[in-house]
Amino acid sequence: MTATVLTAHTLREAIARRTRHALRCGALRPIETTLTHIDDGGVRFAVREVSSLARKEAARRADAPLPGAQQTPRPNPFLPYDDDLCVGALSPTHVALLNKYNVLDAHLLIVTRRFVPQEALLDHADFAALLVALRGFDALGFYNGGPQAGASQPHKHLQAVPLPLDAAGAAGRTAPIETLLDAAPAGAMRVPGLPFAHAFVRLDLAGSAMEARTDRQAHRDAQCAFDTYLALLRAANIGTGEVDGVPHQRTPYNLLVTRRWMLVVPRETERVEGISVNALGFAGSLFVRDAAQRDTLARIGPMTALARVAKPDALKASTHA
Repeated sequence: MTATVLTAHTLREAIARRTRHALRCGALRPIETTLTHIDDGGVRFAVREVSSLARKEAARRADAPLPGAQQTPRPNPFLPYDDDLCVGALSPTHVALLNKYNVLDAHLLIVTRRFVPQEALLDHADFAALLVALRGFDALGFYNGGPQAGASQPHKHLQAVPLPLDAAGAAGRTAPIETLLDAAPAGAMRVPGLPFAHAFVRLDLAGSAMEARTDRQAHRDAQCAFDTYLALLRAANIGTGEVDGVPHQRTPYNLLVTRRWMLVVPRETERVEGISVNALGFAGSLFVRDAAQRDTLARIGPMTALARVAKPDALKASTHA
């Protein structure tokens, strides 16, 4: 099936149309959650209890091979992708798919047409595809750079979810973490109040959100976003190298991008006391599998949980040495 070519003007209606179709045929299986809040470190964190996480983890353990047994490769859900979930083509190199098991409505997966490892660095083409989504609707784009950063699939894919992440959260802010980001000094790459290594910069993509962009302008916009990303990787001390001639990360990390800002966080590990954290956690949106995990998160404190899965803040460590 040939994917429909998407633009910023057609994306929202294409998502709505494909969502209706995927719900009718059963390809899309939304997951209900219970939303609560935990205030910590100046942020009102949105915490969603997702009971299906427990079922998925149990299924994953059941499917795990016995010690010594021959392992078979996991199927790649993106090659081929499910046509019923395909919203369309964002570019010659990327397609937009609905997240089959979505917790948030209109959750897009921005997937490379050919296989590229998730640990490969993002490139100009990745940002060109992402910017189509960000212009199509006010969204949070994010990337989980490797399993330790929360990636569940080895095939390169970015993701985008509509903003605000929590309509019941802080008024006027599209993501809970913006209570801290908005207070960062102009031009600063570090955000006071974030107790872990990171690099941050403000963007201004809103002005061009619904304007028609020529191919030349779109190329320039993507190059600017790509250059900003590379600068943040350097500022956050995220090591890079080449594998078979392709630039790869040496450090797992999360990337978060909106029309207004970009944030990079280097990672140490995926979980804290059994609670998995992906890029959305650093936007202030966390997921737990049951009430016990929510209680654990409340005891630890969400901001402390983020600090425990991210790289330590080297500047603060040297200050206290």
